[in-house]
Amino acid sequence: MAELIELKVPDIGDFEAVEIIEVLVAVGDSIDENQEVITVESDKAMMEIPASQAGVIKEMKVAVGDKVSEGTVIAMLEVAEGASSAKEEAKAEEKTEKPVATAPAENTQPKPETKVEASPAVNTPPAEAIPYAPDNKSGIRRAHASPSVRRFARDLGVVLTSVSGTGPKGRVTKEDVQSYVKQVMTAPAAAPAQSGSAIPSVPVVNFEQFGDVETQEMSRIKKISGKHLHACWLNIPHVTQFDEADITELDAFRKENKDMAAKKGVNLTPLVFIMKAVVACLKQFPEFNASLSEDKESLILKNYYNLGVAVDTPNGLMVPVIKDVDKKGFLELAGELGDISARAREGSLTAKDLQGGTFSISSLGGIGGQFFTPIVNAPEVAILGVSRHQMKPVWNGKEFVPRLMLPLSVSYDHRVIDGAAGARFTVMLSQMLSDIRKVLL
Repeated sequence: MAELIELKVPDIGDFEAVEIIEVLVAVGDSIDENQEVITVESDKAMMEIPASQAGVIKEMKVAVGDKVSEGTVIAMLEVAEGASSAKEEAKAEEKTEKPVATAPAENTQPKPETKVEASPAVNTPPAEAIPYAPDNKSGIRRAHASPSVRRFARDLGVVLTSVSGTGPKGRVTKEDVQSYVKQVMTAPAAAPAQSGSAIPSVPVVNFEQFGDVETQEMSRIKKISGKHLHACWLNIPHVTQFDEADITELDAFRKENKDMAAKKGVNLTPLVFIMKAVVACLKQFPEFNASLSEDKESLILKNYYNLGVAVDTPNGLMVPVIKDVDKKGFLELAGELGDISARAREGSLTAKDLQGGTFSISSLGGIGGQFFTPIVNAPEVAILGVSRHQMKPVWNGKEFVPRLMLPLSVSYDHRVIDGAAGARFTVMLSQMLSDIRKVLL
């Protein structure tokens, strides 16, 4: 014989008059104990209401949009005669055996072999909330799944919102979770992105359809430096600080000593003075002469000053490094700079000539232009760009006077150097170049 009972809303805490947003069963359905029958939602949360017993739905008492509270009748459920008593006996037996256990049953069960550590793809954050339709007050939704499926997914480290449900109305079943894990475990490892994280590639265009074209292979240097510059630009948050330095007196001093330097076989260029001024500033701002540690948690401060100097060669840009700039005089630096620049253009630099830099200088003064944004040469954290100097009228407080002004562009890694430090470094560099005697202090 069968017995007809009322299926009611159990204790749902402090929630009252919560709205039904989904009815998961229909008249005639056979349901299991603890199977969800309706889903309700308040302003704060959403939950599924399970059946207290197994049986067959004979009549539905609620519909989507109705509001329910504890004790509200959901449906009339036909259960087998004696099912209630059998259920009570099972509960009594469970209570009798329960004190013997030393830990909750959930903790004593062995974990499945397909633990989350086996695949990075499964090892996603545990949160199950994802954005969806903006007309919802909470702005999130949860994957539809029973408590047992949710527990099963947690054991495997699977976020249910990543799993496509095949059950009624998109509900996630245990088989869906198993299929998802199997798919992740057997999927080939994704190839590393070549164009940067989440950056779409440039579309390929057949330029021949617009006219005559010619293909020219890039030089080996451009291929190598191009990849490095691309990585630097993608991985370093760049900021560039601009300023001008009054080098009127510096250039006059350089010209006065140019012939003397030439007799010693060296060319006394403005870049030599810029290098010495840069080192003086690096000593005052050691974070500019540093590198980030591999884990990005520490700053490696360097107590040596090796400046990379960008050289324009027929095969592309090269950055040879001049070591220990702080320990060398102007004439010695001028000779070394001329030698290493010549070898760069000849293509006779060694690997040692290109290593160990702590700060770089890119000078475009011989070409022209004003300000630009040089790319930081990682693992360095800053770079100076120098443009062509030009005579400008400068107000001295009483009148405009002609002054030789040098444009400066300092790019830096904003993770290491904040804006205030970037501005102070650039201002100090400008002051050093305006009066080169300060380098000796």
